[in-house]
Amino acid sequence: MDIINIHPIEINPIGIVHSLQQDTAGMPINGQQASIEIFPEYAGGLKRIEEHSHLWILSWFHQANQKVIETVPGKVNPNAPVYGVFGIRTPGRPNPIGLSLVKLDQIQGNQLIVQNLDAIDGSPVLDIKPYYEQDIIFSPRAPYIRPQQKEMRRQIFRTEALLHHQEECEGLLLAIRMALIVEEELGKLNSPDLLVSVAGSACLADTIQGLTRARVANPPRFHFVESEDNMLVRWKKGARELKFVPKHTSFTKEELNILSDEELFNIDCSSHFIF
Repeated sequence: MDIINIHPIEINPIGIVHSLQQDTAGMPINGQQASIEIFPEYAGGLKRIEEHSHLWILSWFHQANQKVIETVPGKVNPNAPVYGVFGIRTPGRPNPIGLSLVKLDQIQGNQLIVQNLDAIDGSPVLDIKPYYEQDIIFSPRAPYIRPQQKEMRRQIFRTEALLHHQEECEGLLLAIRMALIVEEELGKLNSPDLLVSVAGSACLADTIQGLTRARVANPPRFHFVESEDNMLVRWKKGARELKFVPKHTSFTKEELNILSDEELFNIDCSSHFIF
C-alpha cells in the first residue's frame, strides 16, 4: 500500500489514569498502583471484566518525546547499547502508546484499581484488553539489558516471582536472594545454557522455575526433587557451577530481607554438578 494514501487515524481516549506519580522520572521500573477512570459513555465496556485477574492497558504517554527513533535505555542501564525504539519499550517514540500488564485489584463503579501500571497521573487510556492464558510464552527470546543498580534487579525479580508464584513466602524470598547472586555470577537467568537442579520445597522450586523460565524438557534445564528437610540448589553454566545450601532450616521474612548472603547460605563454587 502506498503510504501517501493512508489516512490519519483518530483515537478517542476511553478513560484517564489517576495516580500519585506526576512525572515519568520517578516511575518505578515495575509500575505502581493506580486508578483508571473509565468515562461514562464507555462504562458498559466493563461488563464482566471482574472475571479477569490481569489486563493489558494501552495508554498515551502524553509527556513523551515523539521524535525519538533510537535511544539508550538509560533508566535501566546508561551503559547499554543503542536500540531502535521498536526493539525496546522506551516511552519516547513516534506514537507514544504505553502497554502495561496490570493486576486487577478491585472495581469501584467505573474505576479500576490496578497494580503495576507504568502510566503517570493524567495519562489518557486508549484501550483495555484482557490477558488470556494463551498470551504466555514461558521461555521467550529477548535481548538482555541488565539493570545497573542491584535494587532495580531485585524489584524486577520480585515482580516476576510474584506474577509466577502468586505468594510471598519463604521459598519465594530465598529464590530471589539466590537469583541475585546467580545473575551476578552467571548472567541472564533465562539463558538456554543455564541448568538448575533444586532439592527443596515446592514453593522454592516453583519460584526458581518462574525466574529462570527453565523447562524440564525441550531443552531440559530444570530438575526438581521435593524435600522439606534438606535444601540444595545447583546452578551450572558452561564450566561454572554454584551450589547453595541454607545455613538454617527456616527463616523469617524479616531475616530474608536483612541478612547478608553469607549469613543466609553456604555457597560452593566448585562442587560437581549432576543434571
